[in-house]
Amino acid sequence: MATAPLITSANTAAPTRSYAGPMVLMTTLFFLFGAVTNFNDVLMPYLKDVCQLTDLQSSAVQSAFFGAYFLMSLPAGWVLKKLGYQRGIVVGLLVMAGGALLFVPAADSRAFGLFLTALATLGAGITLLQVAANPYVSVLGPARNAAARVSIVGVANNFGGSLSPLVGGLVLFGGSVALKARLAALPMSQRLGEEAQLVKGPYVGLAVFLVVLAAVFFFLVKLPEIESMEPESDVRGAELTEDGKLQVVHRESALGFPHLVLGVVAIFVYVGVEVGLGSFLIRYGESQGIQQLSAFTQSLVRGLNVATNYTLVLFGQEPSPIDTSAGFTKAVGAVLVSSYWFGSLVGRLVGIPLLLKFHNRALLIAVCAAGAALVGASLLSHGETALWLIVLCGLMNSIMWPVIFPLAITGLGRFTKQGSSYLIMAIVGGAIIPPLMGWLATNGGGLHVAFVVPMLCYLYLLFYALSGYRVR
Repeated sequence: MATAPLITSANTAAPTRSYAGPMVLMTTLFFLFGAVTNFNDVLMPYLKDVCQLTDLQSSAVQSAFFGAYFLMSLPAGWVLKKLGYQRGIVVGLLVMAGGALLFVPAADSRAFGLFLTALATLGAGITLLQVAANPYVSVLGPARNAAARVSIVGVANNFGGSLSPLVGGLVLFGGSVALKARLAALPMSQRLGEEAQLVKGPYVGLAVFLVVLAAVFFFLVKLPEIESMEPESDVRGAELTEDGKLQVVHRESALGFPHLVLGVVAIFVYVGVEVGLGSFLIRYGESQGIQQLSAFTQSLVRGLNVATNYTLVLFGQEPSPIDTSAGFTKAVGAVLVSSYWFGSLVGRLVGIPLLLKFHNRALLIAVCAAGAALVGASLLSHGETALWLIVLCGLMNSIMWPVIFPLAITGLGRFTKQGSSYLIMAIVGGAIIPPLMGWLATNGGGLHVAFVVPMLCYLYLLFYALSGYRVR
């Protein structure tokens, strides 16, 4: 998922001051945002098995996590006003650490409700961090380089989001052949109990890292103040006249602008489709009944598996090879989830120069149409082809946020901040669309029916790119 937009700053810090250290820490935070968020894509099918859930019940993983964005957006602003931005970052990191530690009793008890509480706490901490960290990227250096800093943290966010499903799949679904054979021979309750313990290591390690990072922010770092944020224009609002010029008009709130309201829905369905596709990719692969993987997929899985195993060895872990001879497995699916998010990273890197060269809305039209076509073609296909068509949607999702958001706040005048808040709260789409897909998969005819929802989401986004964006 894309991060919240950054606030433009009028910061005029002295050029002799070095911001390299704080910028490294900010980049680390954005890496964490992506890694923790996208780990849920492998956690969801893992908990489905460990807690013996339906597709609908397992989708509550995303609801608990992304619901925190909606519930915590306004309280986070109040907390930051009381504590300040730097101490707000420290509190956000500690809240995240508390959520990560809750996975220990959750794993011991295999209580799905406790897992959801842990995820909601993690989401609340990330929301506070997002609200606190985003403005700092704008002020950490000359204003003329703000766009470059935005790109750096955005790439870090995408990289973390691409890496964590790969590592998570290896930890949760990998393991040696001997280990799998031993677990398979156990009674189901005992097997599920032992499998539940696998999740403790990653989250305890995350908690330790978060506490150390919080200590660094509290004791070692002095971040610049951000009172110099650029004030908003004090106008009522604006709309386009027939000759294409903006004219000032009276509006009571940001919701008086139809293009903003439609933009809120666009952000809602964009986040929903991005999260929904990633969340159900492994289950979608399982539903295809793939008994034999293609040479390309096997090579990709083995190559990434070798690279990840090398990293595990560096940290003293035993290598955990993925068996590609058994067709599609959850471990293979985790690699494809990582590929899905890697497509978003590639799309962002390629999209930056494309957005500078071509009309942004034209590119949005193209990727929305392509996304709808890919999902539609997948529903008409089967096997590995259907699966890879969904993976390619990650590439289409990459430029949607940076194009939709500016279109939605165009001409809002003094309501720009209010409109931006509504757009950020629309991230709750990640908590609504996956359960809708899960409900359809459980009660409406399986995953093929559920995947109609992402196609409809892309079609709405296409409508917004063609017409809904117009200021009126």
